[in-house]
Amino acid sequence: MQTKIRTLIVDDSAVVRKYLSTQLGKDPGIDVIGAASDPLIAMERMAAAWPDVIVLDVEMPRMDGITFLRKIMSERPTPVVICSTLTEKGAETTMQALAAGAVSFVTKPRIGLRNFLEDPSNDIAAAVRSAAAARPRVVARTARAEVRPAAKLSADAVLPATGGALARTTERIVAIGTSTGGTQALEEILVPLPRVTPGIVIVQHMPEKFTASFAQRLDSLCAIEVKEASHGDRVMPGRALIAPGGRHMTLLRNGAYYTVEVIDGPLVNRHRPSVDVLFRSVAQRAGRNATGIIMTGMGDDGARGLREMHDAGARTVAQDERSCVVFGMPKEAIKLGAVDAVLPLDEIPKEILAVRQVA
Repeated sequence: MQTKIRTLIVDDSAVVRKYLSTQLGKDPGIDVIGAASDPLIAMERMAAAWPDVIVLDVEMPRMDGITFLRKIMSERPTPVVICSTLTEKGAETTMQALAAGAVSFVTKPRIGLRNFLEDPSNDIAAAVRSAAAARPRVVARTARAEVRPAAKLSADAVLPATGGALARTTERIVAIGTSTGGTQALEEILVPLPRVTPGIVIVQHMPEKFTASFAQRLDSLCAIEVKEASHGDRVMPGRALIAPGGRHMTLLRNGAYYTVEVIDGPLVNRHRPSVDVLFRSVAQRAGRNATGIIMTGMGDDGARGLREMHDAGARTVAQDERSCVVFGMPKEAIKLGAVDAVLPLDEIPKEILAVRQVA
C-alpha cells in the first residue's frame, strides 16, 4: 500500500488553514498532519513529525515565509508549495520564494478566496502530489554578477516565418525547456554566463504575471540581459528571452537573424507556454544552428520537440537525474532517443558557451 503524503500547512489565516486542511484531507493520497499559524509554531510541529510536503504562505507574523523557507532548504531540504496572493508585489515575493527553493506554487485570489479554497479544481492537491515527487537540494545564495550599463538593446520587428531549417550561420541559438525546479536551475546556469553568450530562448512553466518578475530578478543577477519575451524581440548574443506565462513562444527566421513570436493558442501537453512548441519551431527554423537543453520538470513536455531538434541536426542535452529536482522531462527525452549528452547542472553553462565556438 502506497504511503500517504504527510502534509503541513503554514498560513496565518484561520480560514485558509481550515479550507486547505479540508480540501487536501479529501485526497486519499494526502495526510494533513498539521496546520500552523506561523513558522515558529510550524518548527515545533516539525520537530515531532517531519512532513513530506509543506504548503506555505509568504507574509506571516514573527517570521516571513521566505526566511522560513531558506532555513528549511539550508538544513533539511523539503518540497515546499507556495500558496500566495496574486499581486504584483506578491509575484516578486513568489519569485524570491522559488529562488530560495520552493518547487511550485498556487496563487490565491484576493477576492473570492473562500470559493477558491472550496473549489476542488484549484489544483492544490495536484501541486502537493507533484511536489512530493521532487527532490529539492540545498540552496546556496548566488553572488550578484557585475552590474551592466543601464542601456538595453531594443527589440526588432517581427518577421514572417521561413519554411524549414536553414544552413548553419554565425547566429547560434540555445533553447531551454524546464518546469518544476527550473527557477533555481535557470539561475544556476544563467548567472555564470558572460555577455558574449549565444542568444537564448527559454520556456519555464509558469502562469502569466509571474514570468516578468522572474525575468527581472534574473536580469538583476546576470551579466547577460534577461527579459520576458515580447512579440518580435530579436534573439541575439548576450540576451535570454523567457516565454511569457500563459502564451506560447516560437522562433522565427529572417536571413541570418532570429526573432521570437509570442502567440496565443491551446494548451500543449497541458501547458502554455509549452516547451514542445518552442523546440519544434527551433527545429524547423534553426536546425543545426541550435542547441536544445531539457532540464528538471514533471511530465513529458519538450521530449518530442527535442527529438525533432535532434533529427534536424541540433546538439541536444538533458540534465542528469542526480541534479534534477524532478527527472520527468529529461527522462522522457532520453527514452525517445532525443538526447546527445546527459550532463549535471553545473556543466550546462560550459555546454552553452561551447556553442559559440562551433563553426
